[in-house]
Amino acid sequence: MPEPSEEALRWAVDAVGGDARVAAVTGLREGANPWLLKFEPAGRIEAAVLRLGDPADPDHGQRFGTEVAALRVAGDHRLPAARLIATDLDGAAAGALAVLTTVLPGDSRIPPVASIGRLRCLGAAAAALQTVPLAPRAALPLRTRSIADVDFAARRREKGTTALLAAAEERLDRLPVPGGPTVLVHGDLWHGNTLWSGDRCTGLIDWDCAGAGSPGIDLSGARFDAALMFGLPAAEQVLEGWQRAAGRRADHVAYWDVVAASCTLADMAFCVPVMHDQGRPDLDAGVLGERRDAFLSAALTRLDADER
Repeated sequence: MPEPSEEALRWAVDAVGGDARVAAVTGLREGANPWLLKFEPAGRIEAAVLRLGDPADPDHGQRFGTEVAALRVAGDHRLPAARLIATDLDGAAAGALAVLTTVLPGDSRIPPVASIGRLRCLGAAAAALQTVPLAPRAALPLRTRSIADVDFAARRREKGTTALLAAAEERLDRLPVPGGPTVLVHGDLWHGNTLWSGDRCTGLIDWDCAGAGSPGIDLSGARFDAALMFGLPAAEQVLEGWQRAAGRRADHVAYWDVVAASCTLADMAFCVPVMHDQGRPDLDAGVLGERRDAFLSAALTRLDADER
C-alpha cells in the first residue's frame, strides 16, 4: 500500500487539532500500513498511529469495527492498549476506512533469545485479558480460536496437509469446545502484536481478531508463539506467567494448544516474511515447521492423557 493520501493525512491533522502538520510518515508493518505519524509543532499529541482500510479486502470493514470495539473495551478496563483519537468507519472523511490512535511506548522487535522474565510477562499480558468478562456481540463475536477470519482447515484442504495436522483436526472435530464464561480475547496474541521495553510488555496492538471467548485462546496462542520463536520449553514459562498473574491454574491447556497449532498451514513459509520483518531472519519454514510439530505432538499427547 502506498503512503497515506493527502485526504487521509488532512483527516488525521483535523482530528489532532491545533496548528499541527504531519512532519513524518513511517510504515510500521513491512514499511507500510499502519502508519506512524509525527506532528509539528508538538502539541497535545506529538504522534499517532493511522490505520487505513484496504478497499481490495472485502472484510476490512468488519475488522475495523472489531478493532474499534475492542479498543473501547480495553480502554474501559485500563488494559495496555492504545486509546482511540478518531475513527472514520465509512471512509467519508478520510477517503478510506481509518482509525487514529495514540502511540504506545516500546517496540515489537522479537529478540533471538527471550529471558524467563519476558516469557512470563507475555503470559501475564494474556492473563490480564481474562479479567474482562464479555458476552459476544456483533462487533466482538464469539471466538473459538485465534485468527478466526482465516479458515486454515480449508486452506490445508486446498494446499495440502500433514499426517500430524490431519490427526489434530480429526481430534478437534470429535471434541466439544470447553465451556465456561467468555472473556475479552485478543485473538492474535503473538510477539509481533506486543510492544516491549526491555522485558516489560508495554502494550498489545492489532485488535482486529478480537472477540469474546475462552481465556485459553490467548494463553495457548501466546504459548504457541513462544515455542515457534524460542523453542518448546519457552511455552511453559508463558504458562507459569499466566498462572501467577491469574492466581489459578489454567484450564484445558492441552486442548487450546492443539487449537493454536492448528491455526497454521502445512508449509510454514506463509508466516516467514512477517517474522523476518519483526527481527527474526534466523527463522525459516523448516525451523518453524519442526517447532510447530513438536508443540502439537506434545499437546496431543497431553490431550490423550487428559481423556483417560
